[in-house]
Amino acid sequence: MRAVRFHCAHDIRVENVPDPSGIGADQMIVKPMWCGICGTDLHEYQAGPIVVPTEPHPLTGAKAPQVLGHEFSAEVLEVGRDVKNVRPGDRISVMPLASCGQCYYCVRGMRHLCTKMGCVGLSWDGGGMAEYTVLNDYHANKLPDNVSDKQGALIEPAAVALYAVDRGGVTVGSSVLITGAGPIGVLAALACHAAGASQIFVSEPNPARAAKMSEFGVTTQIFDPTEGELPERIRDLTEGVGVDVAIECSGNQHALNACVDAVRSAGAVVQAGLHVGTATVDPMKWSLKDIHIEGTWCYPVTIWPRIISMIANGKFPVEKLIHDLIDADDVVAKGFDALSDKGGDKMKILINPQTT
Repeated sequence: MRAVRFHCAHDIRVENVPDPSGIGADQMIVKPMWCGICGTDLHEYQAGPIVVPTEPHPLTGAKAPQVLGHEFSAEVLEVGRDVKNVRPGDRISVMPLASCGQCYYCVRGMRHLCTKMGCVGLSWDGGGMAEYTVLNDYHANKLPDNVSDKQGALIEPAAVALYAVDRGGVTVGSSVLITGAGPIGVLAALACHAAGASQIFVSEPNPARAAKMSEFGVTTQIFDPTEGELPERIRDLTEGVGVDVAIECSGNQHALNACVDAVRSAGAVVQAGLHVGTATVDPMKWSLKDIHIEGTWCYPVTIWPRIISMIANGKFPVEKLIHDLIDADDVVAKGFDALSDKGGDKMKILINPQTT
């Protein structure tokens, strides 16, 4: 079968690999339909291996070269004898986290914090950028007829964004600042709108991405953080006190500190964007303002049905992020290289892993 495999930095290849076979009783073989390129995939391409293991993973045994793809929808082809939640022919969205089920966090329902956590498409024998792959039963979330395969491929990044919104306590009437208008920032804005936020401010220095964000019609105002003091401008629009919640989606220390300055006293700052290094912060400000600092990692694995329902009733239009649909053979030139352009406006590129 055809598969997109990561070997090392700037070395992603479209290769022929053996078809999967020999599933366990609680496993299934699926046919990926659409798969997104994630920021994590980009980091692997630009500077990896980072998450992709070079030695056998302690839970899955996987190591590079790794079939990529953890944001994907699929069709179920074959199921093991103990699989009850789906059957052949069902369309699914994949929750890609793999967990041991036995560690301190797993037995307390926090499987996204599993001490041996793996991830389909990063540290698993297979991924969504292949014609077929094997999954465990808990990876599969059945899609209703009114949620498309393309929407199903966007549930994973939507889960990251919605979890950040949840952790910030965004509710009806909230005022929110989001720093960074990449895919997670856009999805966070859409989720805040769905939650009933009354003011949604976005900070984004890339004019192409800022323009793209404005097209979604959910923001109150979009700022270029290089033009003037962002916290002061936010306070001018929020009765002089700042926003209720600030969600940092860029992984930038300047944006994190701007969120701290722009949030009101007793508000919440949520760190959703991953920092690749340390950041210089001023914890005294956190204390003086009595604010909540919330770090987030992935998402609760039970969030999929909720997002599926939000998409099905039109509350969470994740499909607005789709910029291009490409074939797997073009994954490097039209996918990874295109998304590596820091001045570009592309939000989400979906790959078709199937041969025609």
